Amino acid sequence: MNRLLSLAVLACGVVLISIGISSSNSAASGVSRLLTGSPTDKTFWLIIGGVIATAFGAAGLMRGSKSS
Repeated sequence: MNRLLSLAVLACGVVLISIGISSSNSAASGVSRLLTGSPTDKTFWLIIGGVIATAFGAAGLMRGSKSS
């Protein structure tokens, strides 16, 4: 069960990263980058959340299950 959960977290992380990258190419992010020099907060948090979820999912898969 832990392996399945880790795989789901990893998949969600990859999806969040792809949505964040897609969002960084949007018109709103372009305007924000023009005015403030950085992309929108939504884009930033999507990518950061995706990286964290991907790391936790990968760590869970690498750790494996402890069976006795």
